[in-house]
Amino acid sequence: MESLVVVESPAKAQTIKKYLGKGFEVMASYGHVRDLPKGELGVDIKDDYKPKYVVPVKSKKTLTAIKRAAGEAKVVYLATDLDREGEAIAWHIVEGAKLKGGIKRIVFSEITKEAIDDAIKNPRDIDYHLVDAQQARRVLDRLVGYGLSPLLWKKVYKGLSAGRVQSVAVRMVVEREREIKNFKPEEYWAICAILEKDKKEFEANLVAKDNKRIDKLDIKSEKDAQSIVNNLKSADYVVDNVEEKTSQRNPYAPYTTSTLQQDASIRLNFSPKQTMRLAQMLYEDGRITYMRTDSTNLSSSAVKEAREHIRASFGGDYLPPEPKIYKTKLKGAQEAHEAIRPTHPKNSPEEMNISDSKLAKLYDLIWRRMMASQMSAALFDEAKVSIRAKQYLFQANGRKIKFEG
Repeated sequence: MESLVVVESPAKAQTIKKYLGKGFEVMASYGHVRDLPKGELGVDIKDDYKPKYVVPVKSKKTLTAIKRAAGEAKVVYLATDLDREGEAIAWHIVEGAKLKGGIKRIVFSEITKEAIDDAIKNPRDIDYHLVDAQQARRVLDRLVGYGLSPLLWKKVYKGLSAGRVQSVAVRMVVEREREIKNFKPEEYWAICAILEKDKKEFEANLVAKDNKRIDKLDIKSEKDAQSIVNNLKSADYVVDNVEEKTSQRNPYAPYTTSTLQQDASIRLNFSPKQTMRLAQMLYEDGRITYMRTDSTNLSSSAVKEAREHIRASFGGDYLPPEPKIYKTKLKGAQEAHEAIRPTHPKNSPEEMNISDSKLAKLYDLIWRRMMASQMSAALFDEAKVSIRAKQYLFQANGRKIKFEG
């Protein structure tokens, strides 16, 4: 054995093994191989918050096997995920198995032969800044959870947990609920006219009186509203002005982790946890890029492949002159990562032939979003019609699709 490749999961190991030659052995760590102890705080507050790591029973055999295999290999490639968690797992494997010499770190955002070959040609060292970032988060989780959870058990009921993120989120929900309870409702009325043109009905909303705009809360009672309606019964409705324009709606950016979870919930009724489990299966099977990302970037090769597919399958009208570039707006986003996309955009859901219906639905969602992100904008014909009746002004808005994009 020339080289040992270590990843987190057996499914990921199996997919990678298909792309490597005979000189490679691929092993799985089965997730984290070291963690803070369960029965104690595991953080030395007096010694600069130094974490105390232990090896779970389930990981001892795994580390022994990795150490044995590493001793027979000339090079050990740590191919855990490319985020903070993956970097920390790689470091824990080195520390837990006491690996020395010939250790290389490789990362890729998609499990394809091209991506793996490129990663092996461009190895690096473990990024200890990422490792420290993960350790800081883990220690904060333990400090917050270990201190607050027992208090919740005592004050509320046993089994509740507190955490660095969820406790803040709960506070935001509570504050919002208090705002709702303290809200004082205020009565207001709106007036809408049902009009007809060429035997087609449409609605127009009252927007002004005596050339002065009527705001949302200006008509405060049913009596005031009825007075206006009575005044309008004898009025003639005359078109005062028509404004027409063409508007466009640009496609959404490709998915990040959060936008995928939101859309999968709305469109597929998947929970966030279910979405991530299915996305991980698609990733480990080599069908999509890494599913934990806050970036909307796309590789130039993926964009090129998507544009070629759009031209061939939808026609030139659906292809903008230049590729669409999406910049991540989130502060602190890792721009080197990609958005969630199919590893090969040309592979439509039908061509992928995914037997599991839920996996197929999620892949279809990701594929459509990526393709749409590189298509021309949708075009709409819009009209705003101002209609005068006595001293009152009504407004009707209409829009119809001109080009679906």
